Amino acid sequence: MTRRVYRPRPVAIQVDSTGVPAAVGRAEVEAVREQWLIDDRWWTSRPLRRRYFDLVTVDGVNRVVFRDLSSGRWFSQKGA
Repeated sequence: MTRRVYRPRPVAIQVDSTGVPAAVGRAEVEAVREQWLIDDRWWTSRPLRRRYFDLVTVDGVNRVVFRDLSSGRWFSQKGA
């Protein structure tokens, strides 16, 4: 049986005027280390479109979050 190690979990994100995360929950974002777009399974009835951000918050925690571009909802990929 396959088990997901880092199951995405809904997370509250505050964004700046450009749509980049400014806070994860109550922790302000200190740096955006990287961002990327995943556009996969476009050939299926359930395509996957996500914008990922690798963040560092002011408390020194590394976080990977993504916005599901179909639903507009935010998720934490690991950590939390």
